Amino acid sequence: MLLPKKMKYRKWHKRHTQGDRVATQKIDVAFGTYGLKATTEAWVTARQIEAARRAMTRAIKRGGKIWIRIFPDHPVTNHGAEAPMGKGKGGVDYYMTPVRAGTILFEMDGVTDEVAREAFRLAAYKLPVKTKIIVRA
Repeated sequence: MLLPKKMKYRKWHKRHTQGDRVATQKIDVAFGTYGLKATTEAWVTARQIEAARRAMTRAIKRGGKIWIRIFPDHPVTNHGAEAPMGKGKGGVDYYMTPVRAGTILFEMDGVTDEVAREAFRLAAYKLPVKTKIIVRA
């Protein structure tokens, strides 16, 4: 699974702003020919990214190349069950990345159009965002 090697701060503040924010970075296919673009906003965890990566790798039968354009560097903390109030923030439970609408999540090259579309379709099932497949112009 993806996780940061080193961080300046172990625990971050939670970001509560959710809405119709549109991405300004990672909005174009930069490395491959095909891309999987998010059309909604959500938190994508490291486990979800890994599950999507495995689904794509299986679908292309280890041919071609896959680029992961997002990285889960945002820690999310969690208390144990029935923990009393006032005992601190809790330990880091998992890492995630906030994905905005318009962000390219994955890219692929070296495979046919049908194989790429099928691989992205399988990967999209593993993600909490609605997606669309785009082709580099």
